[in-house]
Amino acid sequence: MSPERLHSLLNDLAQGRKTVAETMAQLQRFPVDPVEQAGTIVARLDTQRSLRHGFPEVILAEGKRFDHLQAVVERALSHDADLLITRLSRKRMARLQALFPLLQVAGGSRCLYRQMQAEAGAGLVGVLCAGTSDIAVAEEAAWTARLLGARVVCCYDAGVAGLHRLLAASDLLREAKVLVVVAGMEGALPSVVGGLVDKPVLAVPTSVGYGASWQGLSALLGMLNSCAANVTVVNIDNGFGAGYVAGLINRGAAGV
Repeated sequence: MSPERLHSLLNDLAQGRKTVAETMAQLQRFPVDPVEQAGTIVARLDTQRSLRHGFPEVILAEGKRFDHLQAVVERALSHDADLLITRLSRKRMARLQALFPLLQVAGGSRCLYRQMQAEAGAGLVGVLCAGTSDIAVAEEAAWTARLLGARVVCCYDAGVAGLHRLLAASDLLREAKVLVVVAGMEGALPSVVGGLVDKPVLAVPTSVGYGASWQGLSALLGMLNSCAANVTVVNIDNGFGAGYVAGLINRGAAGV
């Protein structure tokens, strides 16, 4: 339940437009809404998350049985709130869209979303990635930040192997309130970006690379050892986490 929805509900009660019984019925599944499958509670939706974090609970699809995922998504959609579902395979994405046509594909990410009311983007989050192979993770970050109300501009395939490509994005580096920088291989791009700007840089290592990249561990360690003091690092392939934090930082910077 969003702060706006709760305020409206309590205001209607105070003004006599709703009875106590009607208000209690609206609050029946607040702050927790259990999801049951075959007599077992498989999830407990945190319907108070928007009040605490400013955005509803996000559904991680990876690792869930499809029947559990379907039940959780169905219950989440019954609430009057935005919804983001991350880490979907193409097959699962198609199945969920067939079941729930309101869900939309979030660009080139592995995400589906439902946005109740499109907001004009505030502030600016810049999302950069080193190579084309990193785009899916970068898109996850970009769409997460958008759903948190940010205006997002992306610059892809700007890695250190061709540094002039990054310098061509100087307007974005200068204007963004916060930057998400995604890279695999040796993970050098966030350090380079961090040395050029006076704002937070959220570094996302990806599992892209050859041999000794160790599924992203090399990039992760490189980013953790960055000599740029404004760089902080999230987990391997965690575009969602970086996009979420970028959205929160942007809100504060934009006065939202």
